[in-house]
Amino acid sequence: MSEGKPSPRRVGMHIYVLPNLLTTVNMFFGFFAIIYSINGNFTWAAYAIVIAAVFDQLDGRVARITHSTSKFGAEYDSLSDLVSFGLAPGLLLFLWSLEPFGRLGWLASFFYVACGALRLARFNVQSGSVEKAYFQGLPIPMAAGIVASSVLAFEDLELDAARSWILLTMTILLGFVMVSNFRYRSFKDIDFRHRLPFRYLVVGVFLIAMIAIRPETALFVLFMTYATLGAVFGIWRLRIYRPRIGRPYSQEPDEDLHEEIDDNA
Repeated sequence: MSEGKPSPRRVGMHIYVLPNLLTTVNMFFGFFAIIYSINGNFTWAAYAIVIAAVFDQLDGRVARITHSTSKFGAEYDSLSDLVSFGLAPGLLLFLWSLEPFGRLGWLASFFYVACGALRLARFNVQSGSVEKAYFQGLPIPMAAGIVASSVLAFEDLELDAARSWILLTMTILLGFVMVSNFRYRSFKDIDFRHRLPFRYLVVGVFLIAMIAIRPETALFVLFMTYATLGAVFGIWRLRIYRPRIGRPYSQEPDEDLHEEIDDNA
């Protein structure tokens, strides 16, 4: 190096280790699901996706509790989610059910993965203006949970998944609702550390009892109900507000409509 020129400065980088380790475990189980799907062990792949979802919840909560949230952690979490809840469920769907459809099957799987990536990218750019109580579009971990629970439910009910038009339709619809503007309740505004009405405990006990009867099938029904209700109410809201689009600007703005447009989650 010639004299007079300063040596390049090394820029160090410091990150919060614990939440990012949990994010790595999330990605590990997503990769685990991919390997087991390729090997034809679809049940273990489904369980791995469920475990990945558990660690996806843990890393965010640990980061908030320990005040260790960061931009790096948010980006790393999105990349891990794409592996665990985008690629892993997409490949699982194709190898488990959609491969006999040929090109239509792998295109439907790709559509699911691509919509999951778009959902994550949209969430990242809108993270500064999100409403805490709602998600905009079906969250990708929930979509992956529907895929994983469908594998377990089909096995529990002894149904044949090969070349299933129901699963093909479900794959395409999951892609659409992920990138939709439908509002899905996030329940993040409910603080379970404080006192809540007695009915919350009753509902919780009822759900536990229903799931315990037949866990694999009950979880699939529960997840599908959540996804379906969000879509139904989203379509219903669109029908309500559609006639108002052509009204003159001079009228008083509708506060509910303005709130709906600003909901980004």
